[in-house]
Amino acid sequence: MAAQTTFDVAVVGAGTFGAWTAWHLIQRQQRVVLLDAYGPANARASSGGETRVVRMGYGPDEIYTRFSLRSLEQWKELFAATRQPLFHETGVLWLAGHDDKYLSDTESTLTNAGVPFQSFDQSTLMKSYPQVNFDGVKRGILEAHSGVLMARRAVAAVVADAAGRGVSYRVAKVEAPCGAGRVVSVKTSSGETIAAGTFVFACGPWLGKVFPALLGSRVFPTRQEVFFFGVPAGDARFAAPALPAWLFIEDEFYGTPNLDERGLKIASDHHGEAVDPDTQSRIVTPAMTERTRNYAALRFPALKGAPIVETRVCQYENTSNGDFLVDRHPEMENVWLIGGGSGHGFKHGPALGEYVAGQLLDKARAEPRFSLATKAALQQRSVH
Repeated sequence: MAAQTTFDVAVVGAGTFGAWTAWHLIQRQQRVVLLDAYGPANARASSGGETRVVRMGYGPDEIYTRFSLRSLEQWKELFAATRQPLFHETGVLWLAGHDDKYLSDTESTLTNAGVPFQSFDQSTLMKSYPQVNFDGVKRGILEAHSGVLMARRAVAAVVADAAGRGVSYRVAKVEAPCGAGRVVSVKTSSGETIAAGTFVFACGPWLGKVFPALLGSRVFPTRQEVFFFGVPAGDARFAAPALPAWLFIEDEFYGTPNLDERGLKIASDHHGEAVDPDTQSRIVTPAMTERTRNYAALRFPALKGAPIVETRVCQYENTSNGDFLVDRHPEMENVWLIGGGSGHGFKHGPALGEYVAGQLLDKARAEPRFSLATKAALQQRSVH
């Protein structure tokens, strides 16, 4: 007879959203189990990979600026408590060309939220960062206290700390519940039956596969290719503090400085082709390789002809508008759907987990933008 274990909350998915949700729930004296089919921040997950940018700028979307501020505070607290230096305060440099409305909106939001920043015109940018070609750049702003999280190691740290606090952790695939009403239990690939009062599915790009009828047309996993370029020997211009993390809005490219000697990271923020996170190829394409090489040579002239020392293929899990999804399943009263990181969600794990715990335990006011009703079948991204 298969074993059955009972918990207050079962969290399915150990990426940044699921791991932090479990962490906050155990802090609230809940009996929690955290399950993941492949392991925390695994190579197929949207939370996998070496680095993720932590920024406060979100144009007019102050809700995400506030989430970022709260999250960075909690990331730092965790790293201090566990003695793991997994945040690098490299600064984050925003760059805008002819259309600088997003940058202007970001300046207003940062000011309202009390986030310090510096403004640069093109001339000042060229003097401050001579290793960068600023052709076509009108101006920029620097968030000096933002930076980069060491992603997969950071999620592993959250899971380990949560387990140390009492969260039960399993590497197991969960069979999706079906039907309507109250879900009593779910089964795992190991034959275990997990009974819980509440089930939280924080499955990222797998949400559409777990709930195909409901989310198959509302969560859009897209292929995203990432490149690391080897910097010239003995050249410190591409490491922090000489170079911050950066985002060029109009180019739809972003990158991080040379951290842990992995090379200069450059990636396109343009949404790629639709993919299956279980089976998509994790090998970069010749077309994107050429495009990124050309971009590296354009913006960083010293890297023309530089070797690509590492590549990654991951995915975004976009919602139609880029907002997060945090809502109760419309037919299963004790099942919650958490996801829609949409390429910007990683850093928000702590605040998102705290928000989910408040929804489950306090019946706190729900943010309308996170509702299932706002997620359509047609992509019209408004959050960046």
